[in-house]
Amino acid sequence: MKTMGYGKRNWFGRHLALLGGTTSYADCVAATASMLQPGSLVEGRFIEEYERAFAERVGVDHAFSFCNGRVGLYGILRSLGVGEGDEVLMQVPTHIVVANAVRYLGATPIYVDCGRVSFNIDLEDAQRRLTPRSKVLLVQHTYGIPVDMDGAHAFADAHDLIVVEDCVHSLGATYKGRPTGSFGRAAFFSTEETKMISTSMGGMATTDDPDLARDLRDFHDQACARPGTWLAAQYLIKLMAYQVLMGPRIHRYARPVYDMLGRFQPLPKPVTEEEYVGGKPEDYLQILTNGQARMGLRQVKRLDDNLEHRRMIADVYAETFPLAEGTVPAGAEPSWCRYPVRVKNRALAEERLKPYAVPGTWFSQVLSNSPESVGYVQGSCPNAEATIGHVINLPTHGRVRPDDARRLAAIVQEACADARSGPTRPVSASQEPALGAKP
Repeated sequence: MKTMGYGKRNWFGRHLALLGGTTSYADCVAATASMLQPGSLVEGRFIEEYERAFAERVGVDHAFSFCNGRVGLYGILRSLGVGEGDEVLMQVPTHIVVANAVRYLGATPIYVDCGRVSFNIDLEDAQRRLTPRSKVLLVQHTYGIPVDMDGAHAFADAHDLIVVEDCVHSLGATYKGRPTGSFGRAAFFSTEETKMISTSMGGMATTDDPDLARDLRDFHDQACARPGTWLAAQYLIKLMAYQVLMGPRIHRYARPVYDMLGRFQPLPKPVTEEEYVGGKPEDYLQILTNGQARMGLRQVKRLDDNLEHRRMIADVYAETFPLAEGTVPAGAEPSWCRYPVRVKNRALAEERLKPYAVPGTWFSQVLSNSPESVGYVQGSCPNAEATIGHVINLPTHGRVRPDDARRLAAIVQEACADARSGPTRPVSASQEPALGAKP
């Protein structure tokens, strides 16, 4: 079934990347200006300005910038006194670097299933996994869809747990009018190139707690190293390279080269091979550079336009693939870092999308490449394990036009129709039985 006429004609058409869509060519001009002043690439006024603007946007008093969001989480847990013998309740699916931040402190990540309909933590399952050593409830706003924070706080208060928010997808999302990141004792964000804003790589820790803020400032200033000038320049080179190479008319040709280079490409990588198997890199603890902060400050200032666009694109996808009732909590306004679609034949949907876009690979496994290396037991979180094989996530960034979104949705819909009579027919979230339910 080929109703849309897509195919060979697209060879010279648009091909959408999953990243590189949050920056602008004006950002590249500013990055070039920073590189022409190498003395201020690492340290300078933009760091403080960016942290202040970020805190204001999240609605808290304090923000601290780091080389990655996971370093912000590590600093938060360290400042909260999390250590040997403590347990942190955290959902799957998630990324292995989140579990690593817990493990590096000697604490134990306790993996909690996601909901059967939502992509966020199942508090009933969390209840079953409580022990006297449980100390932190780490809630993840998956794809930028806010967690039911009323329920999370009620659960945490009942069991004397500290709430920390994982906001790596959710900058700009709100729950009952308040920004995500303003509910817990602290929160951490990512500004890596696939997230809501991009500083090439980077992250932020935020809090309203003055005592925690004091400890985080000490951690930031004393425990974390400053990157060298060459590494600071590489971050900006990467940002500029992605802005050019991820353009919809160029990406078709750039992507095979990127894939071919693989581990040998010279630009900084968001995750090291060591982290993928639970190890801790020697240079793990680093802060953000001044040049990157300049990029972040520019993008925080235009976050409202970014959010408006992503929500408009999500609405286009929802015309074809509406989310199941209960996916988004009442009173929540997602940021839509990506738009998730549940299918039963993920491989077919990805293959059909490949000529037009790079389908999202987030959460194709419960904990990235090596869940057993960080203590995950297969079969322990059935909803998450069902989710990972049956969800694709579609791009929403600024380079995705409404006609692109309609095309991608139609392609997935065609894949569903072509497989309708087979045993692995893809369906949308609104059509599929709740994950984990018996057929």
